[in-house]
Amino acid sequence: MCRNIRVLHNFSPPATDAEVGEAALQYVRKISGASRPSVANTEAFERAVEAVTAATRELLDSLVTAAPPKDREVEAAKARERAAVRYGRA
Repeated sequence: MCRNIRVLHNFSPPATDAEVGEAALQYVRKISGASRPSVANTEAFERAVEAVTAATRELLDSLVTAAPPKDREVEAAKARERAAVRYGRA
């Protein structure tokens, strides 16, 4: 998985529209191979981001789990700890 795309399911509070849009943008950038589309491809790029955003929101709204929602701060702290170990800053 692309490292810049984060898990958005089962958090309290739920993922915001901005977070869903950012994940969609990262996905489209990854599969298109371009961080910024050319002028000729801008419209197609933007349509793709909108479509992926809508599909992602629909998916997140449809998922069901019995697990309790994760706390964003706790998960961020765990990620920082893993990064420190991975990059030798522990």
